Amino acid sequence: MKQFIYTITDPNGVHARPAGALVRRAKDFASNLTVIFGEKNADAKKLFAVMGLGVRQGYEITVTAEGEDEEAAVQAMEAFLKDNL
Repeated sequence: MKQFIYTITDPNGVHARPAGALVRRAKDFASNLTVIFGEKNADAKKLFAVMGLGVRQGYEITVTAEGEDEEAAVQAMEAFLKDNL
């Protein structure tokens, strides 16, 4: 399992457009990807689950990947977050 922590910088937090793009990016990988926020976690491949976390600007999330392409998945997800959120 690989993971990283990221602080959301987008003033609107994780809203519909970037959440949808994040889900599409996550679906590129075979690994199970999870977004963790506080006590809640969501499958990164499910839009309503990701949006349901209620992540706002300044909040920290942890992204985990477990599977055959986990290294590539965490690198891609971290790059995506830095570019979009």
